[in-house]
Amino acid sequence: MSQPIYKRVLLKASGEALMGSQGFGIDVTVADRIASDIAAAREMGVEVGVVVGGGNIFRGVAVASKGGDRVTGDHMGMLGTVINALALATSLRKLDIDTVVLSAISMPEICESFSQRATLYHLSLGRVVIFAGGTGNPFFTTDSAAALRAAEMGAEAIFKGTQVDGIYSADPKKFPDAERFEHLTHSQVLEKGLAVMDVAAVALARENSIPIVVFSIHEKGGFAEILTGGGRKTIVSDN
Repeated sequence: MSQPIYKRVLLKASGEALMGSQGFGIDVTVADRIASDIAAAREMGVEVGVVVGGGNIFRGVAVASKGGDRVTGDHMGMLGTVINALALATSLRKLDIDTVVLSAISMPEICESFSQRATLYHLSLGRVVIFAGGTGNPFFTTDSAAALRAAEMGAEAIFKGTQVDGIYSADPKKFPDAERFEHLTHSQVLEKGLAVMDVAAVALARENSIPIVVFSIHEKGGFAEILTGGGRKTIVSDN
């Protein structure tokens, strides 16, 4: 087996990825496949942290767009990420992968509370750490949570699993002639307004010199392949 390029990474998966072909909720088959990809990375000796979105269950901005309270809506969205984290943890444990869920919102009957100290401790024991509850604050996306947790855990890269195999100048599903990028800098992503991660997340990754690797979350085995330098992806880095 090829040696991985990175030894410690943060995987960001959207909540929509867990839906599969469903219109709502969690497709256990998809959760199991993502878990198997994480397990393959662990077999290579890569330490893995995971942030999962909550869009398959609830989006806080949907409340605000209809005149509701954004803070309450975001809190509801955070709870959705906890549900997804528990589902993915279950899929990993079925593969005998030691896994812990750390939540930014305290709920001790369900999972442990997040702290950097706890994160580093669990990683040192070889556990996959799933971060739930976003940043624990309203007005911040799970992309921002991914960049923040990546910096706190000392990740060497953020792996952003998306619906397509990299970064394009426009949505390739709507615009077949959209340009696909192999490499960009963080500043170019911000200047071009490319919808990779939100502005705060990209800026935080740039500030901490963390590359962002964008790939398709739907390709079985793609995570491990890209970890060893193969596969189709776009790399955002300043070197």
